[in-house]
Amino acid sequence: MHLTLLVPELIWPEPADQFTLGKLSLPGLEWLLARARIEQGPRQAFENSLAGCLGLDTAPFGPLRLLGEGCDDARDGHWLCADPVHLRFHHERIVLADAGAFELSDEEARQITAALNVEFADIGHFLVADARRWYLRLHTPVEHRVDPLSSVAGRRIDDELPQGDSTLTRWLNEVQMFLHGHPVNDQRQAAGKPIINSLWLWGGGALPTSLNSRFSGVWSSNPLAAGLASAGAMPLHAVPGKLADFLPQAGDKPLVILDALLPRVLYEDGEGWRNTLEQLDADWFAPLGKALGSRIQSIDLIAPTIFGELRCTLSAGDRWKFWKRARPLPDLALQLAEQAQP
Repeated sequence: MHLTLLVPELIWPEPADQFTLGKLSLPGLEWLLARARIEQGPRQAFENSLAGCLGLDTAPFGPLRLLGEGCDDARDGHWLCADPVHLRFHHERIVLADAGAFELSDEEARQITAALNVEFADIGHFLVADARRWYLRLHTPVEHRVDPLSSVAGRRIDDELPQGDSTLTRWLNEVQMFLHGHPVNDQRQAAGKPIINSLWLWGGGALPTSLNSRFSGVWSSNPLAAGLASAGAMPLHAVPGKLADFLPQAGDKPLVILDALLPRVLYEDGEGWRNTLEQLDADWFAPLGKALGSRIQSIDLIAPTIFGELRCTLSAGDRWKFWKRARPLPDLALQLAEQAQP
């Protein structure tokens, strides 16, 4: 078996954070990293790394993610992700919080998008797949290139200017004014909750007609991964809790997405990141070292981090490299921070 693992935010973004990184117990991961050939590439959003696994340099994330929600409407038209966000000023900077950082009910999402569909019917049609994941089908396609939401959530967006046609940027100003006066936001403000005062429009395009389906299957609960699997006619499976439960169903070229660390980093949950990584080490990384050379012949571990996209490769013979001593993950984090490409 050739196993490809995609593990976003494998390295905590603050290498000097001893509260999070101090006294981590990661014998399995550190064993693997000590024997792996590690390449540190430019920084990539998780979504871009995922698309890259399927051979896509640029991907229409909107229709692909919508397809993964089980919506066949994604197969026709120009779709964008139109995710609800809250913009706030912090130290004279604009900071974006996505809906994963606060509560938003399905009913609130439906009320807002129903009003948007009436007010901006000439622009396109909004669709809600989940309270936190909205979509927009444009009547007239435009080029609107911005970073995926995961790369800007919780961060300042002053420099995240769209590239290409500015039509949607101008229209978004009208949307923001409309949202400011919506009754749902009045109710949220009165209750002391963050208001939905903007949308993050990203990933626009039409569904690709063909996709590289080089994997025997995809293991993930992420809707974008589900859409990529569907577009590439690859079987989709839920990720088992442990490697031992995965191996009997894996096939010869599986792609497994372990993305539980991603929200911990996005929402600055250091303790949650630490606990999640130690659990992944016990359930996946430590057993991987024992399976390398028997059930698993090679491993590609891809880890998009703030320090760049890490590509760690191991083959069966690497298990015999006894002279390769494991090093603590915090030491590797410091090294990666020094080597990070601008």
